[in-house]
Amino acid sequence: MRPGIVPLATAFVAAISAAGMASPDRARAADVIIGAGQEAPLHFHVGRAICRAISTSIEGETCQAERIEGGDAAEPIAVLNEVRNGAIEIGIVQSDWVHHAVTGSGPVEFMDVGFENLRILFLLHGEPFTVVARRDAGISKLADLAGKRVNIGVPGSDQRVVMQQVMTAMGWSRDSFSLADELTGPEQSLALCHNRIQAMVAMVAHPDADLAKTMALCDAELVEIAGPEIAGLVADKPYFSITEIPAESYENQDAAVKTFGVRVVAVVSEDMPDTTAYGIVQAVFENFDRFKRLHPALRQLRPQDMKSEGGATPMHPGALRKFTEIGM
Repeated sequence: MRPGIVPLATAFVAAISAAGMASPDRARAADVIIGAGQEAPLHFHVGRAICRAISTSIEGETCQAERIEGGDAAEPIAVLNEVRNGAIEIGIVQSDWVHHAVTGSGPVEFMDVGFENLRILFLLHGEPFTVVARRDAGISKLADLAGKRVNIGVPGSDQRVVMQQVMTAMGWSRDSFSLADELTGPEQSLALCHNRIQAMVAMVAHPDADLAKTMALCDAELVEIAGPEIAGLVADKPYFSITEIPAESYENQDAAVKTFGVRVVAVVSEDMPDTTAYGIVQAVFENFDRFKRLHPALRQLRPQDMKSEGGATPMHPGALRKFTEIGM
């Protein structure tokens, strides 16, 4: 069992119980409710963009985006639970959390809660595993983190869950670092500037305004994440894929930086009518240029990039029908 799983799982039970009791009484503010984590602002804005597409293209259909707090549990799991129990129609979460929920692995390994009714509507942008290090730390590649002062993230956070998998792949433990700190995003940026830590990890879409500010103020740079251990990790986990952070995403970043990461996913329940799923996908495609202008991370997105190619969670048949119509 990986470190950190039991506390998160215990908290998850309480969150599921509370959500399961509260959801049936929620007042319906719109025909379609899209949920995203409170700590994931880009996910929320993506949800609002999907709502705009729905309202523009589907006559009489109303849509509202909501921020969902995780409480004592991880926010992505709280969002997926709202989809599972019918409190919301669409959840915006990362692909690894969807996989864990459906397969009962990782943070939900010991939970007697089923997420088998989840279906993928479409894939969205990527969120790469990102390491930022001070230029004076002597860290140019992943292996150089050993022996350094590193923030590995708050237990239960996105970056911590992925960092734990990276540590396992590299054969590392907390003792592999001279300091393994557990700071939040704002705290780790301050710690990096003050040289309390020499490197920090994040799971974000690029370019990211907060990272850009941190790198400029702290004289820091992106670190390449590659090698046989990472290739093996990606091959073993269907929710990961090799990617790169494009050149010139940040000041003084002349070349693309290799890494790996997850995709953000729009998830629905199998109970959603096929006509509704089909209509939502069609609405997004009809407003695609406007949708992509929401954030630089979406600018390279193409319709063919948004179809799921397999894995533990099948696509909703209504969404699949639309992709089939456009030749996919």
